[in-house]
Amino acid sequence: MIISPGRNYIFVHIPKTGGTSMALALEAKAKADDIMLGDTPKAVKRRKRLRDVQAAGRLWKHSTLRDIVGLVPESQIAAMKVFTMVRNPWDRAVSYYHWLRSQSFDHPAVHLAQDLEFSPFLNHPQTVASLRSSSYGTYVTTSQGQEHCALFVRLEHLAEDLPKLETLIGCKLGAIPHENRSERGSYRDAYNSADRNLMSEIAAADIARFNYRF
Repeated sequence: MIISPGRNYIFVHIPKTGGTSMALALEAKAKADDIMLGDTPKAVKRRKRLRDVQAAGRLWKHSTLRDIVGLVPESQIAAMKVFTMVRNPWDRAVSYYHWLRSQSFDHPAVHLAQDLEFSPFLNHPQTVASLRSSSYGTYVTTSQGQEHCALFVRLEHLAEDLPKLETLIGCKLGAIPHENRSERGSYRDAYNSADRNLMSEIAAADIARFNYRF
């Protein structure tokens, strides 16, 4: 997440949507008072600014608008231009699975991905519940229960949506670097028909909203 009082925007970083690449592009244009939550170089350098801050939720790279109340007043959040990135849900689930398999920290999702192939991982009740409860809109919903997002940048249509973002924040970003690139091939290869249909049901709202297709 990046909170920029100077440019009056909040970038909400939804996991596995290309957000690290976006964060790097934004921090290359960062102002001195920008608040950065994450593990990019400038975010790491500015972590001490968050010391002793009392917030409603966890302050980390994937914080939601609800989490940062306390770090930022609710009135200021309401006045800022919020944007985030979204990704084809079938693709995102495969990316999430392979990322989990490469991790070493102690978390139930990590253990699950490392113990199971993709199909049983996707069908596991723990995974289904997690994906079902974290539609894209939930990350940009305020503590008052209202969605507050001026722009959803689609990873698959970045060239089309980037000019809209630059207009929104009043800043030219140029080329977006492609961080965390994977060489695993097409996400479609991971799905059988039943798993494809399951993901269609889990992410039905996001699929319909952003017109995604398998």
